[in-house]
Amino acid sequence: MANIQALKEQFVQLYGGDAESVRVFHAPGRVNLIGEHTDYNGGYVFPAALTFGTTLLIRKRDDRQLALASTNFELKKKLPLEPIVYDEADDWMNYPKGIVRELQSRGYTFGSGYDMLYHGEIPNGAGLSSSASIEVVTAYGLLRMEGYDTDTVEIAKLAQKSENEFNGVKCGIMDQFAVANGKRDHAILLMCDTLEYEHVPFRSGSYKLVIGNTNKRRGLVDSKYNERRSQCEQAVEALRRAYPNLTLLGQLSLSEFNASAHLIADDTVRARARHVVEEIDRVLQSIEVLKANDLEAFGRLMNGSHDSLRDLYEVTGPELDAMVDAARSVPGVLGSRMTGAGFGGCTVSLVHEDSIERFKEEVGRKYNEATGLTAEFYVCSIGNGVEELS
Repeated sequence: MANIQALKEQFVQLYGGDAESVRVFHAPGRVNLIGEHTDYNGGYVFPAALTFGTTLLIRKRDDRQLALASTNFELKKKLPLEPIVYDEADDWMNYPKGIVRELQSRGYTFGSGYDMLYHGEIPNGAGLSSSASIEVVTAYGLLRMEGYDTDTVEIAKLAQKSENEFNGVKCGIMDQFAVANGKRDHAILLMCDTLEYEHVPFRSGSYKLVIGNTNKRRGLVDSKYNERRSQCEQAVEALRRAYPNLTLLGQLSLSEFNASAHLIADDTVRARARHVVEEIDRVLQSIEVLKANDLEAFGRLMNGSHDSLRDLYEVTGPELDAMVDAARSVPGVLGSRMTGAGFGGCTVSLVHEDSIERFKEEVGRKYNEATGLTAEFYVCSIGNGVEELS
């Protein structure tokens, strides 16, 4: 967690005044433990909030300007509260701007402008939801500052809408939902289609989650994300011959899919759909094995997930595969998989605490030999969703 006192000093250096009236909010990053590329297909995902994320320091101004600054980026600006428009030159600021615009479009009014300082601990572009973390902390912080209710499910929905429409990223709801609704030592079983969810205890005992950052940057908007969505829609269209009311792949059980997969003529489209339906089944199996405290079985499901994302959905790439292969060769690793949208970003591994140092050394070395890139590792705990820090 960030050093709040130091951040308050930076805030005062930047904006003047005193630190007494500054309020502090925090939204985590998230890791998806299993269930990848199922969210926009109306299926289950199984994310968890992390203990590190984005901290927002905020204070009211006596005019109608938004002053935006970050400890992570040089760019800082003052912008009028109205009108809020997307501007590529505003870079990271388009995430908080999109939230302000979305709140305004829903009838929320602002009594004043705000001084805002963001401090992000999530590596940018790593696939741990830095954008969702910024969006959710902005929405929650502004609603609290203005005295409005803070329904975290609604906050997740408006943050997703902002990213979809203001920033042009067709993300599903998972990232914003996990960031807004996380709970310490629990993962979230989330049905993305209906937003029904359940907090599932994640008792990892002597095993730790280790996130490996490939340091291969990936841009969601220009990756093949939209192409995969389109292929899933093509699969639904073909399967409607058997299931006329089908709108999303997540509505099919594995046995229903197996009975009708032949209706999808295109081999690639069929492979994409098979990944989605089998991955949803793996999420449901995960809940059962975790309730039985069978971490070894959960590790095997993690491995199966990665292999399917590599072979059927084709979203891993050489960097993620090299890191996962290296991780699986280390004794004390129960499972390892890519997490996030793919094409770079991060892996998540379940590693015995006695093996963590060996894991970092061996995986780091083998990954560097295979790719020429330097990996970073974060040993994680599961934390709370968005909250105000006292």
